Amino acid sequence: MSLLGGLRNCLAFLTIIPVGMDNDGVLQAAKYMPLFPVIGAAIGFLAGALVWALDPILPSLVVGMLGLGFILLITGVHHTDGLLDFGDGVMFHGSPEEKLRVMRDPQTGAGGLSIGLVVLLGTAFSIAELSPIIVVQSLTASETAAKFSMVFQAWAGKSAHEGLNTPFINAMHGKRGHIRLATAFILFIAVLTTALQITVALSVIFSVLITAAATLLIAHRHFGGITGDVLGATNDLSRLVSLLAVLVMINWA
Repeated sequence: MSLLGGLRNCLAFLTIIPVGMDNDGVLQAAKYMPLFPVIGAAIGFLAGALVWALDPILPSLVVGMLGLGFILLITGVHHTDGLLDFGDGVMFHGSPEEKLRVMRDPQTGAGGLSIGLVVLLGTAFSIAELSPIIVVQSLTASETAAKFSMVFQAWAGKSAHEGLNTPFINAMHGKRGHIRLATAFILFIAVLTTALQITVALSVIFSVLITAAATLLIAHRHFGGITGDVLGATNDLSRLVSLLAVLVMINWA
């Protein structure tokens, strides 16, 4: 399959944009997982443009909520569903097998609700605090970082069970795993250093790597590995941490 075909399958997997997915689209998306940061950059740019356009006419908190709402809409709330399941699994007291069973439960418990509220409200408030001068760049960077965090985690982790996560983890291991990670990292660095000042970009890079590694350790401790829900949770957590890193560096400067 061509690079454009792989990019299309990644776009179809990560968003609700009707570009069409091949019959083996998930496997192709896994193979071209290094392109995830490119999809993230596009999503972030569109969200940033919306926030920039709405900022002069609506209160900042409303704009922040709408900006986050746009991201959730275009991604089909796919990763946020994983965040809620991750919260339920971590908070449940039991064996890894029991925790995995809780994560697959369609009902959301107190753990998922709590982490969901904190992460989503924190993200919306962070967007609201961004100046219109840097909001497009910041959201472009944060979504790029969120997507790279999943690539990194798939490379560094092992699968807790057979599921949607398995093709991606398999693709990021083996002979080509390191090459795919390096490709994703180069794209990640290119977007961040283009969008942000170098000191801010470095703070985002460091923060996202720490977040992905910490979530990975938590997942291995509680579930014996990572799942699709863990990858989704890492995406949303990394988005929030990226925005917080930008705000900290701006306020510090």
